[in-house]
Amino acid sequence: MKKTVRWRLALIFCTIVLSIVFFLPNTPLWNYMPQWWKDNMPGRGIVLGLDLQGGTHLVFEVDSKKVMEVMNDRLSQSLKALLEKKNIKAEVLSRADHVEISPSQADIEVLIKENYPELNITRNQKALMVRYSEAELTRAFDNARDQALETIRNRIDQFGVAEPTIQRQGKDEIVIQLPGIKDPKRAIELIGKTAQLEFKLLDEESPLWNELPVSVKPAEEEEFLKRFNSRLPEGDEILFQRIVDKQTGEVYKRPYILKKEVLLTGELLTDARVQIDSRFNEPYVSLTFNSLGAKIFEDVTGKNVKKRLAIVLDGNVYSAPVIQERISGGNAQITGSFTMDEAKDLAIVLRAGALPAPLKLLQNVTVGPSLGRDSIEAGKVAGVAAFIMVVLFMVFYYRLSGAIADIALILNLILLIGAMAMLNATLTLPGIAGIILAVGMAVDSNVLMFERIREELRHGKTPRAAIDSGYKKAFWTIFDSHVTTLITAAVLFQFGTGPIKGFAVTLSLGIAINLFTALIGTKTAFDMIISRKTELRRLSI
Repeated sequence: MKKTVRWRLALIFCTIVLSIVFFLPNTPLWNYMPQWWKDNMPGRGIVLGLDLQGGTHLVFEVDSKKVMEVMNDRLSQSLKALLEKKNIKAEVLSRADHVEISPSQADIEVLIKENYPELNITRNQKALMVRYSEAELTRAFDNARDQALETIRNRIDQFGVAEPTIQRQGKDEIVIQLPGIKDPKRAIELIGKTAQLEFKLLDEESPLWNELPVSVKPAEEEEFLKRFNSRLPEGDEILFQRIVDKQTGEVYKRPYILKKEVLLTGELLTDARVQIDSRFNEPYVSLTFNSLGAKIFEDVTGKNVKKRLAIVLDGNVYSAPVIQERISGGNAQITGSFTMDEAKDLAIVLRAGALPAPLKLLQNVTVGPSLGRDSIEAGKVAGVAAFIMVVLFMVFYYRLSGAIADIALILNLILLIGAMAMLNATLTLPGIAGIILAVGMAVDSNVLMFERIREELRHGKTPRAAIDSGYKKAFWTIFDSHVTTLITAAVLFQFGTGPIKGFAVTLSLGIAINLFTALIGTKTAFDMIISRKTELRRLSI
């Protein structure tokens, strides 16, 4: 008996020490710990949720129309290549919801059906209209939303937000919660940036090139495009470079005429890092391509020496350097008047990948930290009040046994806080409610056991026999009630949103720890009492 009690005491002592160690990052003592200790700690303690420390709640909508436009653009390129391969002359145009092929010929329709059976084709006297099937569009939209979700998650992880909540809502929406974020505007720009990186040649041989002004004011951009777009040759487009005057801070745009053909895209990137220019001491973004991208980049630069290659991100020209020689190795640079934060954010979105479609911000709610402090204080008051009332009731009603249950209750809270810190769990206001509920369940387990022990004592059994029999008879009742509650908590965690998941986490941990403290903690205390040399004749319960 004594050996078993010693092992239990050692186990309880070890769990208490580990709980305190894991909770240290949330205490002032953490600042005095040596650096090697901080570096080797497997966690950063408990993280406060959005409702406790403040932050930003965002709702974005994925632009499904843009997804369809991109699909039709790619389809038109594939159909052009197919027709050229078969030496069939036809005009292929990408529309908003379909691809149009003229003239309308039966042999073209047959060829498309043979190579693209998933497409729907309708025809009139002038043209063929090629569309994706509803099933194919649904699949593409779902893939776009899933890809957007993963891309956003990668960007936010590199942005350094602790315990963000990122999940789908409804058909087209994505909900993002960023606890503790200090610069919501920067975060919104980082998340919403499409990051479509393209390399295109400038068309300096265009007859309109010499008519381009040196700069255009942002307010005059729309009028400028109306005048020039109608005169542009087919295959060309006008894009702008945003320039900020360092002395006055005035923003203006420099127009360029580019060829629409995309020579290289950001899909072939393997890395993007911020570097400092040794000449001007300004940050720029260094790009590294994979083997295929490096080969394409080398071919492009080799064939276009002395021509200007524009680096375009989301339809904006970042730089347009002259290609001086063939560039091998797969490295390039994006330069501009970047601040360090702008360069870092650009590198993040390029590393994380491009969004499959633009995002539309539907909701932007900032939760102030004052609300979080009020919630924490209210939670503290509720938790302390509930704890004191339970402690007093147990001592009053069960006497010494009630005091043992109170000690087990304190042990329960220590282990629960330690477990949450070990798992880097996010504590939310519903999570505090889960802790209070776990306290109530811990007391309920002890009440069941104590009442069983009382029954055994009334039947004339000795304290030792009554304790052993009471624990055995109450075990399955306690176990069943905890398992059913655990199943409920698992369902809440699986299907609930961020705050509900916080409640489920604390409740689940509380249930598991309660089984340990109720069936091992209090049993160990009783075993220590009845294992004394003198026989215990009366139990205070």
